[in-house]
Formats: sequence, C-alpha cells, structure tokens
Amino acid sequence: QVQLVESGGGLVQAGGSLRLSCAASGSIGSIVAMGWYRQAPGKERELVASGTTYADSVKGRFTISRDNAKNTVYLQMNSLKPEDTAVYYCKSVTKNWSVYWGQGTQVTVSS
Repeated sequence: QVQLVESGGGLVQAGGSLRLSCAASGSIGSIVAMGWYRQAPGKERELVASGTTYADSVKGRFTISRDNAKNTVYLQMNSLKPEDTAVYYCKSVTKNWSVYWGQGTQVTVSS
C-alpha cells in the first residue's frame, strides 16, 4: 500500500506561482513512477507531468521534481493561467502495476 498526501494548492492571481508537494508513505520502495494529474470541472482527468513528459499546455511553465530523501514529488507551477484551475492529483504506480492516488489539492487561478 502507498499513501499519497498533496499540499500547496490555493488561490493565486494569473501570472503567479505555486508549488505543489506530494508526500509518499507506506511501500515507497515499490514505487516505479509518480506524476501529477489534474481535473477541471466538467472535464476528464488529464496528465500534467510525469518523468520527462509534460502536457503541451504546461510546457515551459511547470516543472516536476522529486526529493528521494523526503519521499516527496513537487510540481512547480509558474506563469499560472485561469485555465490551470483544477484539482491537482498525485499518482503513483508500483512494481506490480498497482495505482494509487492522493486526495487532491485545489488550485484556483483568478484573472
């Protein structure tokens, strides 16, 4: 079992920045991949960033990174736009292909 806890969401004006954190616990040695997804109202959940892959809409603005010592993955979001407003989720995949999701953190970008 893997537990994921996101934090760092909030309300920010367009052009601002936020950094999301995702702290993993439990069977962290079994994790083979972690990434960030988002879901806006009325839309499907979509990939934001994982490994070296970024959604086209966030390339050049968002950066995913990890701190292995803290078992934490980050998403640095710069030059935020109103269309970035969504609930952001952290996802992990383990060696046996089990998928775990965090509870999500709300990001709201005002114009």
